[in-house]
Amino acid sequence: MRSTFKVLFFLKRDKEKKDGSVPLFCRITVDGKEVRFGMKRDIHPKYWDVQAGKATGRTIEAVEINSLIDNTKSAIYKVYRELQERENSVSAEKVKNTFLGIDVGQQTLLSFFDEQNLKKEALVGKTLTETTCYKYRITRSHLAEFLTKKYHLKDIPLKEINHDFICNFEHFLLTIRNCTENTTAKYMQFFKHIILIAMKSELIYKNPFANYSIRIMKTDRGFLTEEEVEILMKKKFKTKRLERVRDVFVFCCFTGLSYIDAKRLEKDNIKTLFDGNPWIIGNRSKTDVVFQVPLLEIPQRILDKYAGTLPNGRLLPVINNQNSNSYLKEIGELCRFTKKLTFHLSRHTFATLLLTIRCIH
Repeated sequence: MRSTFKVLFFLKRDKEKKDGSVPLFCRITVDGKEVRFGMKRDIHPKYWDVQAGKATGRTIEAVEINSLIDNTKSAIYKVYRELQERENSVSAEKVKNTFLGIDVGQQTLLSFFDEQNLKKEALVGKTLTETTCYKYRITRSHLAEFLTKKYHLKDIPLKEINHDFICNFEHFLLTIRNCTENTTAKYMQFFKHIILIAMKSELIYKNPFANYSIRIMKTDRGFLTEEEVEILMKKKFKTKRLERVRDVFVFCCFTGLSYIDAKRLEKDNIKTLFDGNPWIIGNRSKTDVVFQVPLLEIPQRILDKYAGTLPNGRLLPVINNQNSNSYLKEIGELCRFTKKLTFHLSRHTFATLLLTIRCIH
């Protein structure tokens, strides 16, 4: 059975004001059941055509009211069609609430992001790393700042996220936050992931990322030469924080371990194999793939330096990723390197050092 749907505009004549004008109302009817709401506009009855449901005359006021009526009617019909497409039953009350943006319990972007971040934090050490969770938190923080500066809002309904919102957020990251193209792309990936979860949860029904492309630019991260690694190892620092971060970075240069794998390194990961030499053995946090790396003299000396000085059975003084990369930047400047030091650079350096070692032998 097909639903009947009507939208009508009328005057609330029992609410007449001192100047003789009365409030303009809208009535929505679905299958004989109706709801109404005020249009927040008044008009004198003598300028109202009851049959047409519109203002008469060509005054500026009449033009404005008729434009408001046409736009409202068009928007309500659009809401009705969208509700029909995605829901089993549509009521007049539901159409009105959706149109006015007062859906009961409607989910907002930042609150939903917070819920998802809590779930992800519970998976740290199982299927996710602390670094990944940190990136989700930073993405959420950037969205909150963007909402405040661009829209003067503390939060926004998920249903209001559209293509323009996404493009404006990208522009905010590139300009106000001064992020690189690839860093911006990463934040957009995390944002998109949360939106896709919202879609699967049926909190939104259209993908605002449908016509948006995330582009990762290929970059040459480079590596440190043997001479640069030597300079780094011999550099004397005035603070322990820089010395410790340098030591961990050098350790990764000679082992190829990632930041998170170095952080998780424990005594059980060091084993003597068939050749009688110590090896580092474990599973990569990111892929769970087994790795076996010979423990050379330099990384062994670094382990010996911190042996028995760290809590929870840790072998290396690894701090959080954000501070680590911040301190590495400072270290690079003190060493007068033109290359930007990051933990990922240490893995590229390991590959070149490994080739050098093999060529020598």
